[in-house]
Amino acid sequence: SPNQKKSEFFRGPDFFVVLGTERKTRKSWVVWNEDGKYPNVILEILSPTTANTDREYKKELYQNTFRTPDYFWFDPYTLEFAGFHLLDGKYQPLEANEKGHLWSQQLGLYLGTNEGLLRYFTPEGKLVPTPEESAEFEAKRATIEAERSERLAAKLRELNIDPDTL
Repeated sequence: SPNQKKSEFFRGPDFFVVLGTERKTRKSWVVWNEDGKYPNVILEILSPTTANTDREYKKELYQNTFRTPDYFWFDPYTLEFAGFHLLDGKYQPLEANEKGHLWSQQLGLYLGTNEGLLRYFTPEGKLVPTPEESAEFEAKRATIEAERSERLAAKLRELNIDPDTL
């Protein structure tokens, strides 16, 4: 908004990342309250009612006004996925790698689909786990480690060695 009014000319992305900012709880991101910082990465989720706006109007807005370096859109139903990088003031389409993933220079990660969901991938192509997946992995690892420790303690007891005294 040229008049710096939150209710005027509101345009916001579905998902965005602004690098180099203070980590704090916000109800909204207002550029003029954030030292003029615009998003480094924007992702729009396409729907039948927003797809044309996201592909045309918002793409132009993010290119010319926001000057967002990396712009992506994704349709969770058709799995349409596209990405662009700002080069010399114009969005250039990103080329997918052999797995169909698109590189985000800003994030240092690939974006791509996995089981119908848009996910992050490391530069080596490994899936970045969600917090829930990480917690599940750690719980399984802890269970396996506890079972291993119990088997070892049982074996020591068979040998007449008290594992609690070691």
